[in-house]
Amino acid sequence: MQSGPLRLLIGKMIHSSSVVDKKARIGKNVKIGPFCYVGPKVEIGDSAELISNVHIEGNTKVGKGTKFFPFTSIGTQPQDLKYKGESNSLEIGENNIIREYVTINPGTAGGGGKTIIGNNCLLMISSHVAHDCNIGDDVVIANNVPLGGHVTVEDSVVIGGNSAVQQFTRIGRLAMIGGMTGVLKDVIPFGLSFGNRNYLRGINLIGLKRKKYENKKIMELDAAFKKIFSSKNLHENLSKINGEYKGNDLVVEVINFISKDKKRPICTPNSE
Repeated sequence: MQSGPLRLLIGKMIHSSSVVDKKARIGKNVKIGPFCYVGPKVEIGDSAELISNVHIEGNTKVGKGTKFFPFTSIGTQPQDLKYKGESNSLEIGENNIIREYVTINPGTAGGGGKTIIGNNCLLMISSHVAHDCNIGDDVVIANNVPLGGHVTVEDSVVIGGNSAVQQFTRIGRLAMIGGMTGVLKDVIPFGLSFGNRNYLRGINLIGLKRKKYENKKIMELDAAFKKIFSSKNLHENLSKINGEYKGNDLVVEVINFISKDKKRPICTPNSE
């Protein structure tokens, strides 16, 4: 904790220069350093830490053990011209690391009114999570990455630095997005995507091996990948392999992802 006058309040340490509304709900062993602001509707879980110059407002709930670095702005009004002051919320899970200059906005009426971030995520410097995003667990978002509104990022995704994700885009579980990628089309689970306008380079073999999936399952996934993307008509290709890989949960997950919303564009190896 930084040096300077502290207020010790029933298992909490709050610096005297910080403004914490009396209505805010602050858990046990929470540390709030110099020049922070915590609004009246904020709830902060046990053992969370606001290092300094952290601003949290709105109907925001923060899970235990989450750590905010200086100059983060959390829960402020969505950057959506359609927002008219309706009730909304932001939910941040447990044991996340939110680095300097990160901004996270709550939801809007058009997206269910809630932005959600899971557990054990790392949001690096100057990344942005817009209104109505849904971020899973164990996600890494590198420096200077903005997520547009209504983006879904599933568990264990890594997004490389200086990439940008267009609104409403879905990124499947354990996908890897290379640095400086413009993500305009949905990326399948386990996909490896790069490019100024993203294309699919293959499957995320390194990520799958780190998660200790069986080699047999990975090889079957690779074979299915080649069949699914053998032509631009993905849904016709899926029908051809129907049932062939029903015993492989990785392949089934990819098929379900593609089939879930047929209106969404899917990133392919030859996306233009």
